[in-house]
Amino acid sequence: MKILHSESSTGWGGQEIRTLKEMVALREGGHTVELVCPSDARLGHRCSELGFTVHHARMRGGGDMQSMLHINALLRRRPFDVVNTHSGHDSLVAGTAARLARTPLIVRTRHLALPISSLATYTWIPHRVIAVSHYVRRYLISAGVGEERVQTIYDGIVKPQPVAHSTLREELGLGPDAFIVCMVAIMRDKKGHEDLIAAVRPLLDTYPHLHVVMAGDGDLYVRVKGIVDSLGLAHRIHLLGFRTDVQNIFRGSDLFVLPTHQEALGQAFIEAMDAGLPVIGTCVDGVPELIEDNVNGLLVPPHDPVALREAIARMIDDPALRQRLQRESVRITERGFTVGEMANETALFYRRALEERGHRQ
Repeated sequence: MKILHSESSTGWGGQEIRTLKEMVALREGGHTVELVCPSDARLGHRCSELGFTVHHARMRGGGDMQSMLHINALLRRRPFDVVNTHSGHDSLVAGTAARLARTPLIVRTRHLALPISSLATYTWIPHRVIAVSHYVRRYLISAGVGEERVQTIYDGIVKPQPVAHSTLREELGLGPDAFIVCMVAIMRDKKGHEDLIAAVRPLLDTYPHLHVVMAGDGDLYVRVKGIVDSLGLAHRIHLLGFRTDVQNIFRGSDLFVLPTHQEALGQAFIEAMDAGLPVIGTCVDGVPELIEDNVNGLLVPPHDPVALREAIARMIDDPALRQRLQRESVRITERGFTVGEMANETALFYRRALEERGHRQ
């Protein structure tokens, strides 16, 4: 198949990471895969580095006729079997362009657990919809998307090469007796960075060897840094900024915590669990589809630093609990959360939808 992905977002988070992994896996499966995005999109830069053909269009809203005409011309000049859109603006612009070009199949992937802003980008424009969790699928159906048109395809991770030795502790000047809680997440609203700071602040006196590592950048980085610095805790709560050595961070940590307020699924949980870390999450949206409380991790209510504090203390005090949860969490990819599984399900979804629409491959 010839597949064109579109993405109007210029940032770098779970949505863009999933799209890139899917593109790579589909290309490895023998499909032609290309991308259209703004020229300053980080996804586009990564795709170019990996040898993908990348087309540029601003896609700054549904009224961006110049981008719409540009993409329409691309689709007429080089026919694609599938156009897969990912964000609101590109779903309006690239999706409408694909409609006008009579592209056989238009698919919208819903990555977020937020209220939808344009029902048309799920009903009128695309022929089919992919949801990244059952929670998101149920929400879309309740909002008016036909049940038969939307399918859940979970995020998947690439099995990384094991890290024999982490350099994290040497970097931070910490010894083997330090207990490191790590959080890997883009610093933006609803990820719960401030909740984690509030939760651990009293624990830092009780547990003198407790340290927190936060990896990620984003709009809230300056705010979070200001909070940590104002509390005089920069020597205990370490802000690493954007990192590409996530496995190195996991390998050097004892516990993964993500007190998110809103999460369609949570790729970071999958990666941390696969790396063998016990995890603490929040019982919101799609997270319980990954974490079963007290079976392969702990779940606490969102916006609840007290409950989060108790869960962290419980993990620190009970090594047997950590080991039991770790044994189950590391089996996460046995449940299908791999890039290969994600790509195979996506390709089958495309083919089935094309056949249902009368376009046989």
